[in-house]
Amino acid sequence: MTDADLPTAPDDIRDRLDLTNQLLRRVLAEVSKTPSTHAIFVDAGYVYAAAGLLVTGTEDRRSFDLDSGGLIEAFIEQARTIFADSRLLRVYWYDGARRRIHTTEQQSIAELPDVKVRLGNLNASNQQKGVDSLIRTDLESLARHRAISDAALVGGDEDLVSAVEAAQGYGARVHLWGIEAGEGRNQADPLLWEVDSQRTFDLDFCRPYVTRRPVTTYEDEGPAPTREDVRFVGAQVAAAWLAAKGRESLVDLMPGHPYLPGSVDQDLLVEAERLLQHSLRGHAPLRRALRDGFWQHLQAQF
Repeated sequence: MTDADLPTAPDDIRDRLDLTNQLLRRVLAEVSKTPSTHAIFVDAGYVYAAAGLLVTGTEDRRSFDLDSGGLIEAFIEQARTIFADSRLLRVYWYDGARRRIHTTEQQSIAELPDVKVRLGNLNASNQQKGVDSLIRTDLESLARHRAISDAALVGGDEDLVSAVEAAQGYGARVHLWGIEAGEGRNQADPLLWEVDSQRTFDLDFCRPYVTRRPVTTYEDEGPAPTREDVRFVGAQVAAAWLAAKGRESLVDLMPGHPYLPGSVDQDLLVEAERLLQHSLRGHAPLRRALRDGFWQHLQAQF
């Protein structure tokens, strides 16, 4: 059999092959132009505890204010520098809340551009539940769908190791960001071992975003106020709070009964002590009476 006897490809097949090759070249060219994408995942519980301890010496949220909006913008700026050829998908802010109902502060964070608030539960001991699983779900899903190429993870819990492994399994790189610890470490060793890179923010970085709340102390001279006195003052503070915040804030607060958000509880304590001119710290029964008076006044408004 000679070459002349071999069958030749029809012209339409050659045309289809040429078209396919053109399409492939076009797709490859578009892929090469598509910028990589990064996202920032923030465990708010870790940030509050680590930044509060570093700047003010306490992890208690009620003792300081965190400029979360300013801190989020600072994280975004850091990411712009580190991932210079990448675009931001969004910032994920993970926190806990009673019955997963946004607090006033969490609502303001959710309204920030490029920020998504994801809430786990908050138990009676003010411990977050379900936050780590939320982080894992988002990290794994975004990596699996190639929505991100890099993830900046701000946290320190060993339970996040599985989230890191899941994202890396789909080709994403995970970069662990942390806040400087006064002594030792505030991030688990297995988490440090698993990530692709590490970065720690120091006191100078955190100080502008953390402010200690002023606390006035009162000498316990004279008899302590009665429970009825304290309950009455709680109602007074509730009336002032309602006048300042409005009924819309009341609707947001009521589903959390009998618990008060940390910021509201701290403000209640400080104002009550000012009115009573007596410290209620270390007096658990009086603190309960104060909250009872606060809630009773608010519930009477419905």
